[in-house]
Amino acid sequence: MALGIGIVGLPNVGKSTTFNALTKTQNAEAANYPFCTIEPNKAIVPVPDPRLDKLAELVKPERVIHATVEFIDIAGLVKGASRGEGLGNQFLANIRETAAIVHVVRCFDDDNVVHVSAKPDPRSDIEVINTELMLADLQQLERKLERLAREVKGDKRLVAVQEVALALKEQLERGIPVSAYPDPENEAYKALLKEMRFLTGKKVIYVANVDEDHLLEDNDYVKTVREIAEAHNAEFVKLCAKLEQDMAGLSDEERREYLEALGVHETGLEQVIRKGYHALGLISFFTAGPKEVRAWTVRRGAKAPEAAGVIHTDFERGFIRAEVTPYETYIRLGGEAAAKAAGEMRIEGREYVVQDGDVIHFRFNV
Repeated sequence: MALGIGIVGLPNVGKSTTFNALTKTQNAEAANYPFCTIEPNKAIVPVPDPRLDKLAELVKPERVIHATVEFIDIAGLVKGASRGEGLGNQFLANIRETAAIVHVVRCFDDDNVVHVSAKPDPRSDIEVINTELMLADLQQLERKLERLAREVKGDKRLVAVQEVALALKEQLERGIPVSAYPDPENEAYKALLKEMRFLTGKKVIYVANVDEDHLLEDNDYVKTVREIAEAHNAEFVKLCAKLEQDMAGLSDEERREYLEALGVHETGLEQVIRKGYHALGLISFFTAGPKEVRAWTVRRGAKAPEAAGVIHTDFERGFIRAEVTPYETYIRLGGEAAAKAAGEMRIEGREYVVQDGDVIHFRFNV
């Protein structure tokens, strides 16, 4: 299970610079004018996880494989994008399949960097983007309702779906995102959400892009973005995309030392991924052996067979048992053999709920 994250924002808020900083690449041309991104940029990056590195030091495998995140950076959205203004609308389809959205907001003053309005205004900027996402969802929903009007005549089971679709249409028309639907456990709602992949139904991480002077102390722009994130029950990250992009050529150790000198303890990538995992209810478990040490992503609450299925569908279908050692125990005792000898390796069955950091060896038969 790879985590997909779409990056949105107004033109020239540092969106492509943020993409470059997060992915440590220069794939997204960052230029001082709107619409410099005219093709959706994609990058698959490894998930930083010190636990994986510790396991590799102990096991000394032939290779180490991190879990991955795919970032998709689309052209800047402007007011009217849902009606074809600017270039952003044609790329919205590229982020429908993502699990979460990073919404980059400019939170710095710089007369040398063009902004679509006279000066940064986070509240207004966020409202423009959110409105365009809602309008895009509304257009998609209206087309779905047209189809349902015909299909429901031959299949009364679709009545519940039609009712939810109508309620969502009314909700969006009032400026309320799909994610605020009052009955999220409604089966028809969940089915519609899965099918339509609504943009405003996704988890959001608001990213306040600041200058270096405000990495530690919030300016008024950042305070506004924090307030909006809290009001929307969304995640929040503050970073200086320009600074992190400038550090892209440094080694991990050099980058860490530089950030610590600034009083910052996580890179933007680490913050975004950590908040993304939290927002989406995801955890990591590990497999460790002489050939490879690997991190896998699974939803929190997943049982052992489902986790096995992330590795291979045969593992889930033929699941017999899971041999589980918590990460801390594995490291403390010095590996699988020592954990087993000490009686600290547990044998778990089909009902076992996988925990973050579990080191698991699956037994299966197909």
